[in-house]
Amino acid sequence: MTKQTAGIHHITAFVRNAQATADYYAGVLGLRLVKKTINFDAPEVYHLYFGNEVGSPGTAITFFPFENGRKGLIGGGQVGFSTFVVPQDALPFWEERLTKFSISFERIQRFEETYLQFKDRDGLQLEIVAREQGPNSKWSFGGVPADKAIKGFGGAVLYSMAPEKTMRTLEHVLGLERMGEDQGLVRFRAPGELGNLVDVNAAVMDRGHGGSGTVHHIAWRTKDTEDQENWRSFVTEQGFQPTPIADRQYFTAIYFREAGGILFEIATDSPGFERDEPFESLGGKLMLPNWFEPNREQIKQGLPPLEIRVLEEDL
Repeated sequence: MTKQTAGIHHITAFVRNAQATADYYAGVLGLRLVKKTINFDAPEVYHLYFGNEVGSPGTAITFFPFENGRKGLIGGGQVGFSTFVVPQDALPFWEERLTKFSISFERIQRFEETYLQFKDRDGLQLEIVAREQGPNSKWSFGGVPADKAIKGFGGAVLYSMAPEKTMRTLEHVLGLERMGEDQGLVRFRAPGELGNLVDVNAAVMDRGHGGSGTVHHIAWRTKDTEDQENWRSFVTEQGFQPTPIADRQYFTAIYFREAGGILFEIATDSPGFERDEPFESLGGKLMLPNWFEPNREQIKQGLPPLEIRVLEEDL
């Protein structure tokens, strides 16, 4: 059996403050909050999903805001940079926008592309690259028009404690194609239009630790639950220990940790975020799975207030 993922499904990170996160990812970066729910394993904590107009696979960055969580350390066994992609001519707009919000950034080159690298308020490492490939977002918010908006993920930079083993997993388990090397990074390509170019730091990285400002896991795409069952069998055959399939309401998921320490998830494209809210009001209400509904009022009381708002700089 051989398998191949289309690319990144979503990336999930730890942050501290829910409102500050919403202000940054919606207010500054112009992403849409497509789902406001809870961490099913820690219902006192939000799980916030930001993406394009519907949070399509390959566009969603998600957050667990632990108000009193420890500060993380970025290092081996993590996603080092989460890469957003914007339309081909949009990079000057984003340079101006980051400057407008007093966000320091560095302009770097790799694989004959220009990247803007910067950090969010918790220290999560982000970058923006412009490419023609991939559908434009249809969402506009604040000062970000749809024709300049983030399309979704361009890919990611992985930090590994065993990079050769990580790269082998990308190539021979996930089915990515090895493309080349530049400045100590090895590039792999998946066939999807978004979240399809993944770079691995070829140097062995010292172990990081989870906490605010770090990525918890990176999820890869699969079509549906039948295909996911096949993935689970395949991953097991390759010597990994995937979890049972977990119902995340908007997709189902399996998880396994690859040999370089990075937590991988394989998530289904369906059913998506419109399963329990109409398009017009995505992200507007706290959505709970059925098993938490009896405790809705108690859960709501334990969560901080949260609103999506246009920031002062855009008024």
